[in-house]
Amino acid sequence: MNSSTYPAARHVMVLYTGGTIGMQASAHGLAPSSGFDVRMREYLASQPDLVVPQWRFREMSPLIDSANMSPAYWQQLHEAVVDAIDTQGCDSVLILHGTDTLAYSAAAMGFQLLGLHARVVFTGSMLPAGVTDSDAWENLSGALVALGQGLAPGVHLYFHGELLDPTRCAKVRSFGRHPFKRLERQGGGVKATSLPTQLNYNQSKQLAKVAVLPLFPGIDAEQLEGVLNSGIQGLVLECYGSGTGPSDNPQFLAALTRARDNGVVVVAITQCHEGGVELDVYEAGSRLRGAGVLSGGGMTREAAFGKLHGLLGAGLDTAEVRRLVEIDLCGELI
Repeated sequence: MNSSTYPAARHVMVLYTGGTIGMQASAHGLAPSSGFDVRMREYLASQPDLVVPQWRFREMSPLIDSANMSPAYWQQLHEAVVDAIDTQGCDSVLILHGTDTLAYSAAAMGFQLLGLHARVVFTGSMLPAGVTDSDAWENLSGALVALGQGLAPGVHLYFHGELLDPTRCAKVRSFGRHPFKRLERQGGGVKATSLPTQLNYNQSKQLAKVAVLPLFPGIDAEQLEGVLNSGIQGLVLECYGSGTGPSDNPQFLAALTRARDNGVVVVAITQCHEGGVELDVYEAGSRLRGAGVLSGGGMTREAAFGKLHGLLGAGLDTAEVRRLVEIDLCGELI
């Protein structure tokens, strides 16, 4: 990414969701704390050589530990970003977010904000601002500097000097300054040449109900049906290797077929850290395809989960959702 080819951010909205970056000690341990804008302003004022764009601050409500993040909160974030860009006149948004579900939220926003010509950057920290060896201020100021130098339109994840595509990365460590990593996934679809109007960032989205189920040795139809019959509209099925599952279990395959016939969209991704799904390589994969399972190619869990929420929440018919699952919308499959 050559940032010099993109215009510099001039007016940044900072959306503070909570997370470790602004946490302070409480009777029950570290907890989200209000008033982070004051601390942020004091820090930036103490760094006269740091050149950052003009910014304003909005505290989301409620402030949360990112372990409590939900698709309903994503709707709030979506609305706040659209308000910042289309109403408040900002050209960029910086979202401060806890690290545990940061990759989920950033990937989801990639699909919620399709067509947005502004820049949205997610960052956070592994240690709270102000504690010894905290990474909070370096990540926050680094993200602001990156915006000031110019970034491509769309959603980015910034951490410890590195810009990552949120639909291609995951949190892989619970310690240190490098918790996020780009996953080496392969296998995907062609780039979308046009998008349905319903997917545009300025269209309201409904809440969807999506689940994730990893396969494991001995999983049976009853366990699968327990998830499929819970009212979900979409399922991310984490398969083995290149997309294999218990193909010698007719009840398991029948459950998947019924799910397809009932309009539940099932997408296969790989449990492997590298590679991707190719359902037709093995019989154990082609039988999943025959039962209506779609290929998630090289999508990460976070990307597949966010994509299903975006497609199903846009109110598209099932056939269109199924078509778009296997087409690249914002870098998740390319």
